Amino acid sequence: MIEHFFMCPHCWQEISMLLDPAYSQTYVEDCEVCCNPIELKVSFEEGELASFEARDIEQ
Repeated sequence: MIEHFFMCPHCWQEISMLLDPAYSQTYVEDCEVCCNPIELKVSFEEGELASFEARDIEQ
């Protein structure tokens, strides 16, 4: 597992998340601070984080 820090696109608080480098994925998770939904797009290449996107799905 890899710990990754990012800013919530709703409340701008820093959040940490554990990511599994075994596979890339897109999913929705609620912010642990403001509880608004965030779409997360995560991709890995050779076990390293290649890209990470956290966006407001309500736009």
